[in-house]
Amino acid sequence: MSAVTMGLNSDAKPHVLAVDDSILDRKIIERLLTNSSCKVTTAENAHGALELLGLADGQQNFSNTVSDVNMIITDYCMPGMTGYELLKKIKESPTAKEIPVIVVSSENIQTRIEKCLEEGAEEFLLKPLRQSDVKRLRCNLTKDE
Repeated sequence: MSAVTMGLNSDAKPHVLAVDDSILDRKIIERLLTNSSCKVTTAENAHGALELLGLADGQQNFSNTVSDVNMIITDYCMPGMTGYELLKKIKESPTAKEIPVIVVSSENIQTRIEKCLEEGAEEFLLKPLRQSDVKRLRCNLTKDE
């Protein structure tokens, strides 16, 4: 999907939803993305992310937030609902399935990585995220496909 069809014009900052149960990891991701000229919204768990996206149980409408989000970065290991389960819910949604999802984890488990990529994750990155990871993702956000 091109940056244009994601509603991103050349002057706009890409909007990234960062989901992680660790406040420290959320702050690191937020700082890295902000340094790369991204607008960042954070959620402390998958349920909070689904609410922000208008996809939580009982939410019928396509919220304004989801149309504004150009990428989602989610931790794999979170209480309640994993990043993998969040990825599946996003990819099952007719309104949100085109949003690229990046899954991050501190554990390099090949079967987990393959499972996420098969389910539709754009990438699977290992923590700690570095500025070079974010710069590469930022390039993917703004290039036309």
